[in-house]
Amino acid sequence: MKLLAEQFARADVSLRELQTRADRAGGTRLPRTTCADMLAGRRFPKKAVMVAFLRGCRVPDHQLPAWERAWERVRVSQLPAGSKEDRGVESADGTPLAAQVLTTNTGTTRAPRRRWRRAALLAAVAVPTAAVALSVIVAQRMTPQRSASEGVPDHIVDSAHIVSDDGRAFPRGGSSRFTVTVNPVNTGVRLIRRLDVGVGLQDATITVNGTPAARWRPLLEDGIYKWRNQIVTLPPNLTTGRRSLTIVNTCVSSSGFNEFLYTVEHKVNGVWSVADRIDIGRRHTASEAAHDYRVVGEDWADTQTFAYPPQKENWSVY
Repeated sequence: MKLLAEQFARADVSLRELQTRADRAGGTRLPRTTCADMLAGRRFPKKAVMVAFLRGCRVPDHQLPAWERAWERVRVSQLPAGSKEDRGVESADGTPLAAQVLTTNTGTTRAPRRRWRRAALLAAVAVPTAAVALSVIVAQRMTPQRSASEGVPDHIVDSAHIVSDDGRAFPRGGSSRFTVTVNPVNTGVRLIRRLDVGVGLQDATITVNGTPAARWRPLLEDGIYKWRNQIVTLPPNLTTGRRSLTIVNTCVSSSGFNEFLYTVEHKVNGVWSVADRIDIGRRHTASEAAHDYRVVGEDWADTQTFAYPPQKENWSVY
């Protein structure tokens, strides 16, 4: 339970957010009461619940088998020695755990009743110790170790690649709205959105002054370098001759949609330059108010500290 609590602390999310992430992913649900009982040590979780919890905490999939093996060993240690349930529990590779515990040097997986009792007694002592040892291995080798900033890879040496910013997110059907200023003689406008691609496949439609204009296309998830600046070019016929543009983003993806910063660039006399900027988040309510920012269906608002990719040319995507 302690290691799961550590993963929860590292993820820096609420129980509500974990429940929402699990609902978006489908499969095993994560009710907040179940998670609270598990973290408090009042309830031993089912394996599927533990895996869903770890995925909600953004533990990489390649690390999950080690957690499952640790769960199996702890589960067996809690069962009455020699019970039918004990013999029926299978490991991640499909081998009965009781057979693994009782396998002799000759390879025999069945033992006489007396040998079974003796082996079960030894297992009752040995398995918890093995579980503790494996848990330490999981904690030390499989869990990503963070440096001073949560979510930042240890090998990042250029501090300019690390950014702390607060933002907001909303699920499918939710939306955000804001108004920006541009030069009316523009021949083009583009939106640049800072987002967390630790949540992959975010998809949203864009309208300009009520007219369908473009789309934030889905980007693949990156669990290491999570910041990206996504660029969308708006149709010139919707921006030329206008001083203000009201933008509405409507999420159409099950993974939701997050936003931290919008930079608006316009093209005037053939040159692109910054026309406006709106910073999203609870710490930037003045910027939100100045741009009449509104959000519908918000399900997350917090601060994240992440890194951009090592090569600056990979910071921006279309």
